Amino acid sequence: MKRRDFVIKSGMASLALASTTSVLARINPFENKNNTINVGVIGTGSRGNGMIPFINEIPNLKVIACCDILPSHLAEGIKRAEGNPQGYSDYRKLLENKDIDAIYMATPFNTHSEIGIASLQTGKHVYGEKTMAKGYDGIKDLVAAKPENLIYQTGHQYHSSRLYTHVVDLIKNGKVGEISSFQCQWNRFGDWRRPVPSPDLEKLINWRMYKEFSGGLVAELCSHQIDFVNWVLDATPKQVMGTGGIDYWKDGRETYDNIHLIYSYPNGVEAKFTCLTTNAKDDYQIKVIGSKGTIILDYTQAWFYPEGNYDRKLGEVDGVSGATVQWEEGKGIPIHVNHADPSKQALMDFRDSILNNQQPLSNEITGAKTAIAVQMALDAMYENKIVEWNSDYDRWLS
Repeated sequence: MKRRDFVIKSGMASLALASTTSVLARINPFENKNNTINVGVIGTGSRGNGMIPFINEIPNLKVIACCDILPSHLAEGIKRAEGNPQGYSDYRKLLENKDIDAIYMATPFNTHSEIGIASLQTGKHVYGEKTMAKGYDGIKDLVAAKPENLIYQTGHQYHSSRLYTHVVDLIKNGKVGEISSFQCQWNRFGDWRRPVPSPDLEKLINWRMYKEFSGGLVAELCSHQIDFVNWVLDATPKQVMGTGGIDYWKDGRETYDNIHLIYSYPNGVEAKFTCLTTNAKDDYQIKVIGSKGTIILDYTQAWFYPEGNYDRKLGEVDGVSGATVQWEEGKGIPIHVNHADPSKQALMDFRDSILNNQQPLSNEITGAKTAIAVQMALDAMYENKIVEWNSDYDRWLS
């Protein structure tokens, strides 16, 4: 299967010719539109169709178009969106729709750069699912294509979670002391496959299994946690080493069914990442380990486990409410923060960034840094070598 089989044959040249005029014309696209942001969804597979109900719920966002090359996926997207949106099989035709203000993109990893660039060139804001782009050139080109007056938000939704932002503030204010390491895992049990109605659709539907289209477990799962470590440290990794293999699901896949990575950051901080598909014990978890204690995170909860002596029976008194803070064995003191679903919050942040003309926390630069770190890990595993951060990356990220 050729790479272009994932998208309709490229018409990038015609989009590029119109880019300057269309971008300049959209500096204030919401005048006289009651602040409604019309959204075109490109990619109505499991993730895209899972996000459409959130878009329906968020004020000022409205899905008016959906696109997918698989008719069944497209039909499901149109069904889920409110208001009978227009359907397209060619994303370029969707981008020609001048009523669309913003794109939500949830397509295979290898198409992110191409479709993201095309969307920006037609003057549309973009929410691009993680990982931002595949390969160093794809990352570089997408960063270079983003004009100042448009929003590009990378879909690392935990960057929008109010629990995660609170935890990052705690860490930066010294809650865990001097950080020595991160231990991250995202473990599942399952082959990661999706049903295929006919053999000719195997790579189109199960694209995550094939190197040409996918970054495997690193890009699809670990990238969220890599993004978190970059965020907490406000740094990029100096080097990465890693290993993995196809050791259990020997079914013709090319991407690994287990991966193990070690990233080295400045000041001697090491970050370890494990992702399994053969054992789901403890599922998703991040541990931030420091001289004063450890913060443990899962999808929607967090705990602080203090270092040293601590009377677990007595607990500690909350200075605001006067209540005794409970201890959860093995995890520590719960960190309570009211927060929305991270994916929904990320879409709300995207809306607010557009309406307020303010760059999101998870933008094309943070997304690019994580995408580079992902590509470094893929190179380290597939080429069996230690991969170092290249100073060239800093020049085109500045």
